[in-house]
Amino acid sequence: MKIQSTNVLITGGASGIGKIMGQIVLQKGAKSLIIWDVNQEALEATAAEFTSYGRVYIYQVDITNSELVAQTYQRVVQECGPVDILINCAGIVRGNNTFDHQTVQDIRLTMEVNTIAPMVLTLQVLPDMLRRNQGHICNIASAGGMLGNPKMSVYGASKWAVIGWSESMRIELQQQKSNVHVTTVAPYFISTGMFRGVRSIFPILKPEPTAKKIIRAIERNTIFAGIPFGYHFIRFWQAILPLKIFDFIFGTVFGIYRTMDHFTGRK
Repeated sequence: MKIQSTNVLITGGASGIGKIMGQIVLQKGAKSLIIWDVNQEALEATAAEFTSYGRVYIYQVDITNSELVAQTYQRVVQECGPVDILINCAGIVRGNNTFDHQTVQDIRLTMEVNTIAPMVLTLQVLPDMLRRNQGHICNIASAGGMLGNPKMSVYGASKWAVIGWSESMRIELQQQKSNVHVTTVAPYFISTGMFRGVRSIFPILKPEPTAKKIIRAIERNTIFAGIPFGYHFIRFWQAILPLKIFDFIFGTVFGIYRTMDHFTGRK
């Protein structure tokens, strides 16, 4: 979908890769950038920084509050017009403990922010897109939603769910012959601070090039974007290799299963 002259809503758009994507869509001629974030100070700073690029609307939203999400979306429609492109980018990761040390509070918060909130917001946005028979929904999942990894079991589960939901919704829309498109994005670790302390034999992704790839995927109506591209083959190797051999290669040889050992995250 072309970015030019569209209204683009990005959750978690006041920091990290969401903020970078916001700048890119404005530079590509978006009619307006609509940023949802829980951090009011970051929202105001981002709006001031982006003023020269185009129209920016900011909304402080706790996306785990479904009533507030519905109310804020109605404000968006009234103040900005219908949303043409929705990028569900907001996400969190909690701790680096094994599952037996997780708390119920952390489990619920991770699932609410990473999984339930994108679904709830999409429930608000999608009917308008269907009525107009145009729009694009981009769901930022994770390579962690394609591959089990110690000390990120809950985060991984939240992103596996996003991939399953996003792919299923895409097929539903295709069966309806709708012109509303869905792109699912599964990036490796990105150096935005969210995964500070992660150690990997594979290069940690740089935010700017990754953001550009995501926007390019939207423009091309890409169905699934694994970043880097090699992650597209994870399912293939899981299908053909016995799991013990797969675990040895990815866990022992590549060290994927030790990447979270020194994780600290944002302070």
